[in-house]
Amino acid sequence: MLSRLMNKNRTVNGSVRCGALTKQLVASIKPGEIAVISHTDIDELAARGLLERRVKAVVNCAPSFTGEYMARGAKILLDHHIPLYDCDSQDNVFEQLHNGEQIIIDGHYLFRKKDRHLLARLSPITKEYWQQACSAAEQKMNERLYRFVENTLAYAAVEKEHIMLPLPPLPLHTPLAGRTVVIVSRGKYYKEDLRAIRPYILKEKPILIGVDGGADALLENGLVPDIVIGDMDSVSNDALAAAKDVIIHAYYDGTAPGEKRVRELGIPYYKLRAPGISEDAAMLYAYHYGAEWLVSVGTHTNMVEFLEKGRQGMASTLLVRMQVGDRVIDAKGFHLLYSKRQKRKE
Repeated sequence: MLSRLMNKNRTVNGSVRCGALTKQLVASIKPGEIAVISHTDIDELAARGLLERRVKAVVNCAPSFTGEYMARGAKILLDHHIPLYDCDSQDNVFEQLHNGEQIIIDGHYLFRKKDRHLLARLSPITKEYWQQACSAAEQKMNERLYRFVENTLAYAAVEKEHIMLPLPPLPLHTPLAGRTVVIVSRGKYYKEDLRAIRPYILKEKPILIGVDGGADALLENGLVPDIVIGDMDSVSNDALAAAKDVIIHAYYDGTAPGEKRVRELGIPYYKLRAPGISEDAAMLYAYHYGAEWLVSVGTHTNMVEFLEKGRQGMASTLLVRMQVGDRVIDAKGFHLLYSKRQKRKE
């Protein structure tokens, strides 16, 4: 087992904010608060969200970096000098803490401030530890890739029948036929790439589809989503209320985890049974109903991104891209090219 190099003298204190789902906690945490999460292999998107909220420290009740694959979230937090701790205690820290409560992190112990009650033992994560674990992850990459490919091919053989079937029509307020559609998902660089293509959107006025939290990225850029689609686990109430159409992505058995929430908000919605993840469903629907071009922002395209989503393969995405690929323009990483061009001009 890799040893963790710990700074026993470091003390951090402040108000706590707890959330088992990091993407939901990011929406509510305040600058200067200490985040208590449960996130195995912190991914880059989660880390950048915590940075944007200017958290003081992060306590993780799951391993921040297991070394199973190259999850980069822990390193991003460390590179930006955010103290990161893994909780070694078997006690349920979430049950012992309340949002807004004051806590103290003293070396590798977590205390409640008001009574100095010991809540848990912590292991501070250091760059040295990350580098050791990173070496272990690199040695496992070929094996991990092999398992990922095997999983993808096995599920592709099963899912190919579903992918080929046209999706049922929905009486949307937003006509798609003959239009360019921009589909925004919460993937790597999605905020930066959306900002980079914003001038194009303002000029050409394409149909805008936000996949869950991608709808909030549109609002942050002064753009209103025409359609919000997803399982509704990371989109805000404001984005749902702003959209002309809300589509809840349902499983093939008809169950839809996000339906209860939208119904309670009193927002009209449609339910769409479709294969794959929600961005796959968005692409398939726009494709089947006549969109001329599909501009994808923040979509998931590689093994690490799917492992970060907790998926062991990418069968549905591979099949969807094979079907709709001739209409797809992928804006992933576009901001990097745009920024280089701006620097050359300067």
